Amino acid sequence: QVQLVESGGGSVQPGGSLRLSCAASTNIYGNGCMAWFRQAPGKEREGVATMDRDYITSYRDSVKGRFTIWRDNDKNTLYLQMNSLKPEDTAMYYCAADSLHCTASVGPGSFSYWGQGTQVTVSS
Repeated sequence: QVQLVESGGGSVQPGGSLRLSCAASTNIYGNGCMAWFRQAPGKEREGVATMDRDYITSYRDSVKGRFTIWRDNDKNTLYLQMNSLKPEDTAMYYCAADSLHCTASVGPGSFSYWGQGTQVTVSS
């Protein structure tokens, strides 16, 4: 069983930045694919970014060039740096782990483990 705990969410103005962290209870290298998802009110949960064991990344088109995912295996932590935030980025952000397939288009059902989420609000 893998425990994932997100942190770093908050409220920022458009154009601002936030860094999300996801602390894992086990060695995240063993978790294979790790990902960030988000879910806005009334919408489906969608993939934002993924990183596999070989540090290969994938991003949904709307965040490319603005968001960066990376992992620190020594700290068992996954990160998401979010720059140039837009109001449409407002959502609950979730960390996920352990999927056979590792792209931002993979659905949430492919992942075995989830964190509780951290809220990101972008508003002026």
